[in-house]
Amino acid sequence: MKHQETATVTVNRPLGGSYYRLDLAAPAIASAAQPGQFVHLRLPLFQHRVLRRPFSICDTDPASGRLTVVYKTVGEGTEHLARLPAGGTADLIGPLGVGFSAPPTGRLPILVAGGYGCAATYLLAKHAPRPCLCLFGARTVGDLLLLDEFRALGCEVRLATEDGLAGHRGLVTDLLVDALAGAADGPPPMVYACGPNPMLRAVSRLVLARGIDAEISLDHAMCCGVGACFACVVKRRAANDDGWEYVRTCVDGPVFRASDTVWDT
Repeated sequence: MKHQETATVTVNRPLGGSYYRLDLAAPAIASAAQPGQFVHLRLPLFQHRVLRRPFSICDTDPASGRLTVVYKTVGEGTEHLARLPAGGTADLIGPLGVGFSAPPTGRLPILVAGGYGCAATYLLAKHAPRPCLCLFGARTVGDLLLLDEFRALGCEVRLATEDGLAGHRGLVTDLLVDALAGAADGPPPMVYACGPNPMLRAVSRLVLARGIDAEISLDHAMCCGVGACFACVVKRRAANDDGWEYVRTCVDGPVFRASDTVWDT
């Protein structure tokens, strides 16, 4: 069930580089949120920008009503958000979208994230059974987020950076190839992925070529966030003459099965 509430900022602090952590007192949304869902946030005192901004839910604490998002300052809207002080308020709608399913018993959860896709998988890792393997990739070490927090959960964290300054020099999909090979003798792992669409396309091809599936959180621009405007449509496989149909990322996703996703070439 989605809620609209005026949330009070309790923390809005830099994480390093252009990344910030925003904690909000939003008890209704925090109590209902599931891993992989998002909130749509209206920026206060920003009337010349009427559209809300979608942010993945990083973490929740239903007992205290805390909801956490991690964001990167990439333009006027997020730069304005970075100046929002503790005690300020923001209007939220959420939790929105289809999130990740719970990892099946007996199957190793493998979380694959690129850049601040890490933030969208933290709540999943928090509730996943152990062991839980996290594969994180980024251009450089400054784009790797929440590593200590994932390790504090008891997750195994493996890193890949394109510049080689942390972990494997290369792409996070290189780590996935090794992880899938290492799990070949047991039950098929359950793969979850969030990050840039080229990474998600590569993850999809890797798992499907090995006869397993994945859940992927698509990176897509949104306008309304509630399925009314049809601005965030993507193709999903369907049993019709075309073999696919348009679905809305905001209400039918953002999480889709890799086997259902149609990638335009």
